[in-house]
Amino acid sequence: MTKPEIAKPDAVELIRKLHERPQMPLAEWLQAPAHVHYKAFRMTDPPMQRPASRNEFRYLLEAFKVPTDAMVIHDAFGYGVKTEATGDRLILIWQAHTEYYSYQIWHIPSDHAGGVAFGPMTFPQYRFPIMPLGAEVCRLDILLMIEPLPASEALRPLLPGPVLYGSRILDEETSLVTSFTPDEHGRERYWVSVGSGRSSKSHLKDIVDAIVRIETYYHLLLMQKPLFTAAIDQAYKFEQVHLKQREIISEHIGHADSLALQRWLNGLTQDLLKTTRLSSKLHFALSASGPYDTIVHRTLASLDERTLPLYRPMSDYVLSGITGVAEGNQQLLKRMDTLRSGFEGTISIIRARVDLMLQSQNLTLLVSVDKTTKSQAILQYTVEGLSVIVIAYYLSGLMAYIFKGLHEMGWLRNADIAAALFVPLSLGLALGITILGRKLLHKKFSGEPTPPTSEKPQA
Repeated sequence: MTKPEIAKPDAVELIRKLHERPQMPLAEWLQAPAHVHYKAFRMTDPPMQRPASRNEFRYLLEAFKVPTDAMVIHDAFGYGVKTEATGDRLILIWQAHTEYYSYQIWHIPSDHAGGVAFGPMTFPQYRFPIMPLGAEVCRLDILLMIEPLPASEALRPLLPGPVLYGSRILDEETSLVTSFTPDEHGRERYWVSVGSGRSSKSHLKDIVDAIVRIETYYHLLLMQKPLFTAAIDQAYKFEQVHLKQREIISEHIGHADSLALQRWLNGLTQDLLKTTRLSSKLHFALSASGPYDTIVHRTLASLDERTLPLYRPMSDYVLSGITGVAEGNQQLLKRMDTLRSGFEGTISIIRARVDLMLQSQNLTLLVSVDKTTKSQAILQYTVEGLSVIVIAYYLSGLMAYIFKGLHEMGWLRNADIAAALFVPLSLGLALGITILGRKLLHKKFSGEPTPPTSEKPQA
């Protein structure tokens, strides 16, 4: 029988986290009417600031004295619920994303309390006690109402800005109106009428999540516009510099000396480093614009937006602000990659030219060494020939003295004839001595030493 497979603890924990939905219990706490404040903050160092934001949320719960049994904190999501004696309920929701983290603060008044209105929270003794991390992305002020949508004349004083945008979303009872203009507190206001039949349904959080998702990613896309504009100008300057450098190099590379090539290489390398630094910065800041744009479009599509009389559609404002932004960012990144490749290509050409010059110099040096070697060989043969003559001369001179002594002793009839006959013999002896000496020297300096014989181990 095969043993049943047992999942490893790490795999079980991963599967549990993948299927975990910590937001679901919140639906039991939410109802309309409600007043919602939303804040989002972009993290400059997400690996460090994401855990810090979780600790910040813990401090926030402690500051509001939220009971332990009414709070939930996970790695990237948490919430806490505080209920006053009057029946007012305050719900604090924290969520950390890849690049930003956010707070949703819900005030759900009691049945006998007054209605909700735009502006500061009316929850008893409410005060946001912390200074969040990172740069602020957006702030929203959302009213969830069960009454039908008021007339535009009644909403006009409540929503600042020249134009009101409104749409029906999700169903025929749910409508929202906004002006996309911050109020005196820096918050964009949303009036959402959900209808009495849907006031306690879980889709309340879905509506708020869709609104804050659109607003957050809309602002994240537009927050990079100053960087994009500055990068466009820098890219243009780099392109002009590279174009001029390439024209100069193309005209003079054929007859440029080593100093000119070195100067070009230094300048191009510096420009390449600057371009690479700027490209890396842009990739870090702009590479997510494509997914952000997709999130905005898909969230708008999920709302099933329909026209609302007397109002311009909400999607008109959102799409008009981000249309072409993601594509422009991606084109800029491609432009920077092309510029960097151009610098690298020009540097490669110059390096190839330097390599050719080095090879030419090496060939010239080899030819010179070959000529010198041949001259040395000729000189060596000449010296050896002269040495043969000198040796033969000295041998003949020595033998002439010997022949004269033998002649005086009467042992040799004619010393001059004997000395003359010995000259060819002395030349042969001198040549033999020279050849033997050359062989001995050649064997001594060019012969390979015989490797020492290793002793075989005895069995």
